[in-house]
Amino acid sequence: MRFSITHEDLVSRITVATQEVFSMMLGSDAIPGEARTEDGGVGPTEGVVALVGLTGPLVGTGSVCCTPELACQLAGHMLMAEYPAVDNDVLDAVGEVANMIIGNLKTSIEDEFGSMWLSVPTVVYGRNFTTRSMGRHNWTVVPFRCHGQELMVQMFLTEANDLTKLIRPGLTVLQKG
Repeated sequence: MRFSITHEDLVSRITVATQEVFSMMLGSDAIPGEARTEDGGVGPTEGVVALVGLTGPLVGTGSVCCTPELACQLAGHMLMAEYPAVDNDVLDAVGEVANMIIGNLKTSIEDEFGSMWLSVPTVVYGRNFTTRSMGRHNWTVVPFRCHGQELMVQMFLTEANDLTKLIRPGLTVLQKG
């Protein structure tokens, strides 16, 4: 059986998941911008990036990227406190936002593709960094306008049985068997 999800379907699911989290959990709006695909790395070279892995019939990674200022605002809405600078509470809040968005997306995918599981979020904060997932593939990127700033939700999914999409050409993968 082949599992695939179209770019348009993934954009729609990302949009619904993000808007639900912002509306219900943060009491604010997330206005979607023009979706696109990007090859290679994830997100910006500075700011806050939360990464969440998915596994099941489809495997991949989802991420939420934003500026430090927006991260502080999101944490403030979630924790009902003010955060003038990024600290552990802010990083945890962005990780939880990513977990909720990717978790909502996972739930909508499960209805069609079967049970899926999420990893624990990993959050990166700083300047002049690069994040990427192993292999060569296209990411679906949906920018949102939140509190006057941009938040990007990105997703890569592929069929779990198709390891060739996850590795670089020439890289040997040892398989049990």
